[in-house]
Amino acid sequence: MSRLQNSKALEGALKLKEISYIPAEGYAAGEMKHGPIALIDEYRAVICIAPASHVYEKMISNIQEIRARKGNVIVVATEGDREIKHHAHHVISIPKIDELLTLLLAIIPLQLIAYRIAVKRGNDVDQPRNLAKSVTVE
Repeated sequence: MSRLQNSKALEGALKLKEISYIPAEGYAAGEMKHGPIALIDEYRAVICIAPASHVYEKMISNIQEIRARKGNVIVVATEGDREIKHHAHHVISIPKIDELLTLLLAIIPLQLIAYRIAVKRGNDVDQPRNLAKSVTVE
C-alpha cells in the first residue's frame, strides 16, 4: 500500500472511531506482518483498499493472509476487477480513474461504512460524543 493509501486507511479508521465508537486502526499493507496480523481471527473484519495500482499484487497477498486466519475481508476495489471477488467476502467497487485520484474515491465507501454502522448502532452521527471542533477548543 502506498503512503496515500495508508492515509485513506487511517482516515477510514478515524471515522469508525469517531462516529461508530469502534476501535479501528489503519495500516499500510507492508506493516500488517509487524503486529496487526496477530489480531486477525474469525471475529474480525478487515477493510482493504485494493484498487488497480502498482501495489495491487501485494494487497492480494495480504488479503490471502487475512483469509488464511479466517478474517472477514471487505475490499474497496476498482470496478470490473474480477480477481478480487475470489479473495474477498464483500467487494465495494469504485470507478477506474488515474491511480492518484482513485484514492480520493476510496475514502467515500469507508466514510459510508462508518456512517451506516453508527446509524445501525443508534449513534447520533451529527453530534458524536466527546468530540469538538478543533477551532473551538483551546
